[in-house]
Amino acid sequence: MQELYDFLKKCKTYYLATVEGDQPRVRPFGTIDLFDGKLTIQTGKVKEVSRQLLENPKVEICTFDGNCWLRISAVAVEDPRLEAQEHMLEAYPNLRSMYKAGDGNTQIFALTKGTATFASFTEAPRTITF
Repeated sequence: MQELYDFLKKCKTYYLATVEGDQPRVRPFGTIDLFDGKLTIQTGKVKEVSRQLLENPKVEICTFDGNCWLRISAVAVEDPRLEAQEHMLEAYPNLRSMYKAGDGNTQIFALTKGTATFASFTEAPRTITF
């Protein structure tokens, strides 16, 4: 998990794909945390991505560091604990202007049942399951 977390942090921005009905939805994300041994992402309950994740928790993430790309396929499971929210907000203090732990809007999702693949044009793909 640490390797995945470090790579996502290094890239800073990744693209999160969700599903809405039969339409894929992709948007840039920047929040990634390692909490209780799981990769977690953060959003607000008022956002469409929240509704999409609750209706269909299957997600894909893709990011690129200039040489190698990482694709993650996982199931996003809501972690409602205040500790998860506080941990994320400590990692991203700039979010505190919009979110507060326990505010009823801050939402954390843990990535579970995942497959992560590192790939490039010069090396064979390497897969990690979690």
